[in-house]
Amino acid sequence: MFEKPDKQLEILKSGVFELISEEDLKNKLEESYQNNRPLRIKQGFDPTAPDLHIGHTVSLRKLKQFQDLGHQVIFLIGDFTGMIGDPTGRDITRKRLTREEVALNAETYKKQIFKILDPQKTVIEFNSRWSNNLTVEELLELSSYYTVARMLERDDFEKRYKQGKPISILEFLYPLFQGYDSVALKADVELGGTDQKFNLLVARDIQREYGQKPEVVILMPLLEGTDGVQKMSKSLGNYIGITDEPNEIFGKTMSISDNILYKYFELATELDREELKRIRNRLESGSENPMELKMLLARTLVEMYHSKAAAEDAQAFFKEVFQRGEIPEDIPQVTYPRGSRIWIVKILSDGGLVSSNAEARRLILSGAVKLDGEKITDIDGELIIDQKIVIKVGKRRFLEICPE
Repeated sequence: MFEKPDKQLEILKSGVFELISEEDLKNKLEESYQNNRPLRIKQGFDPTAPDLHIGHTVSLRKLKQFQDLGHQVIFLIGDFTGMIGDPTGRDITRKRLTREEVALNAETYKKQIFKILDPQKTVIEFNSRWSNNLTVEELLELSSYYTVARMLERDDFEKRYKQGKPISILEFLYPLFQGYDSVALKADVELGGTDQKFNLLVARDIQREYGQKPEVVILMPLLEGTDGVQKMSKSLGNYIGITDEPNEIFGKTMSISDNILYKYFELATELDREELKRIRNRLESGSENPMELKMLLARTLVEMYHSKAAAEDAQAFFKEVFQRGEIPEDIPQVTYPRGSRIWIVKILSDGGLVSSNAEARRLILSGAVKLDGEKITDIDGELIIDQKIVIKVGKRRFLEICPE
């Protein structure tokens, strides 16, 4: 049995940046309530990177609200559109992904979303299921529903056109294929970040052309990354991954600027309204050091994606390493025969500090690897194992090398 439509609307409006339109959503909720039919709620994710970050969870938690209210959530993996590449926010043509890259990333997404969504109430779809089967005639029909002039109204296309930068016809097709996803799924509601507004409005137009009622568009705020400037993105390195290790999540959270602290509480946690109100008051009154509230945020995020015990351990680690400048007591160890000469790249790999030799080389060249406090810069360097040595990678990863 569904909640009354007005109650549902009140819940679903919270935290939303823009709703197109509130009246349409209210009507759809009324119809759903009267007919005891769940709405079909869609959000698409192009698997362009292998991991989800907490910026993605802003809309995922809104999808969870729809699930809790009894509606059908469709998590759409854009394995077809991912090979085109979303031109949103790009000043150059996005590099196309291979089918193999998309497939690998999609499998990772499928595992990660259930940290938030209910697997029993989630339908996972792939848009290749219908897009791969479009005939040339059907593609021509789809293309006829939008004009070049309308496409050039899009900010990033308009800027590139004026600057004489190339825009491929393939990029024009991206919003059309995304719109066709809504037709194929008969979506009632679609979620996306504010940067997706153009694409989602195209979907409403495309649905009308195919004789469907246009979906309601819910635009969620974009979460800035740890730099406090750009939106959170793995490619920019300003992200907090939901599968990051507890110490990584805690440390990255502690690095965010004070001016976006409340926004993280509001968009990235599950704290209720009363608790959020108290946190806002504490920040605005200046009654508490922002560092303490930042630690509360870091503990909250680690607990959400790991456990309470992991959050407590991560806080202890942070205080030990960063506030007191100490090497933690319990760090991983690797042992080698005394007097042996071992390639530094191999040591990083053996100790689990990197996922590949290429990553080890990149970290060394960027100055992120220190040996007993001194930077290592030679990617071909070897260590003579004749005493205990501590290697530090980045700000939070340590490894102790011991002679046998």
